Amino acid sequence: QVQLVESGGGSVQSGGSLRLSCAASGSIFSIKAMAWYRQAPGRQRELVATRPSGGRATYADSVKGRFTISRDAAKNTVYLQMNSLKPEDTALYYCNAEVEIYGSDDVNDYWGQGTQVTVSS
Repeated sequence: QVQLVESGGGSVQSGGSLRLSCAASGSIFSIKAMAWYRQAPGRQRELVATRPSGGRATYADSVKGRFTISRDAAKNTVYLQMNSLKPEDTALYYCNAEVEIYGSDDVNDYWGQGTQVTVSS
């Protein structure tokens, strides 16, 4: 019903930058919030940044001042600009959207397939 497609991952050296994109498509009536999560090998998935519709962005302490989440509501797209990258930012990054679909009052979570970010020292 709803698909999230991420792009923009890759490999960079410490101090470099990457920009991730995630486009949502399908039977979308409204998107309540979009967010980025990440999961490093052997670790639990963690919230990186979230941007609710009409609300302020929030960030994990580990990325504050370095990452910026933004949304293009007309395109149902969320971005994550990542600057001053560190080796500890290496992870699989997932896009998440809380979506109300047409014909339903429920709000469900949808996930992208993940995009790899690797930062070398």
